[in-house]
Amino acid sequence: MTTAPERTTDLYPTRGATEVATPRQEPVVWSEPGAAGPIQPSELQAFERDGFLTVNPLISPDEVAVYRAELDRLICDPAVRADERSIVEPTSQDVRSVFEVHKISEVFAGLVRDPRVLDRARQILGSDVYVHQSRINVKPGFGASGFYWHSDFETWHAEDGLPRMRTVSVSIALTENYDTNGGLMIMPGSHKTFLGCAGATPKDNYKKSLQMQDAGTPSNEALTEMASRYGIKLFTGPAGSATWFDCNCMHGSGDNITPFPRSNVFIVFNSVENAAVEPFAAPVRRPEFIGARAPFVPIK
Repeated sequence: MTTAPERTTDLYPTRGATEVATPRQEPVVWSEPGAAGPIQPSELQAFERDGFLTVNPLISPDEVAVYRAELDRLICDPAVRADERSIVEPTSQDVRSVFEVHKISEVFAGLVRDPRVLDRARQILGSDVYVHQSRINVKPGFGASGFYWHSDFETWHAEDGLPRMRTVSVSIALTENYDTNGGLMIMPGSHKTFLGCAGATPKDNYKKSLQMQDAGTPSNEALTEMASRYGIKLFTGPAGSATWFDCNCMHGSGDNITPFPRSNVFIVFNSVENAAVEPFAAPVRRPEFIGARAPFVPIK
């Protein structure tokens, strides 16, 4: 007689009948104290405390021009637009995001391997890493919609099966981030508590959530309590600046109703020691281009 394989322990229950707050069960910074890397000890301490790190600049103006040109080329390419990896605005039908951009574009593939990017990911996660997700985000002026408050890890745990919080993201600005054009907002310190959201995950939820999030969003009461406890940090800065943030940070961004576009490249690095299992709170896995599963090949 055969038995079913043992289910990976769910340390972070979510998508149940009620919201559930769970204290973080593992480190924020996984490398040993004094480990070599581009992030200074004081910066790592701040990342541990707040859940984010700003690097200004990460890339030069000349490099920004190269990545901006590549972004423009991709979103104007009819073949890319028709690809399932492209997400369009539900109202304007403009391209909102292009996923798996490091596989679509050699230019962005080079950015993933850039030591200024890769070495910081390795230092924070204390291991070799692979790309769990990559995308370019486009927020043209005059009405591009934002991303509602959420923890990325809540989605990656529930729908992709990432078991532990050993994942870090970097958002690299390709346009100026003003305080008015829909910039990234984070609640500092929120990464220390996991908020399990209420409500079941619909099948193929990703098709809706990538345009307008519903499942996996906190209640107004929970967000009010968290904002009162942690505050809200709005990130501004020039093109070429970058924000690194922990996978469990509560974050979001507003609509861009200004004339000034806001575009960025977003890369998610996961530890090779944190391979995805079956989704913890979803009926099916999301596609590979949203949450990579195999092979878990370290970036070199």
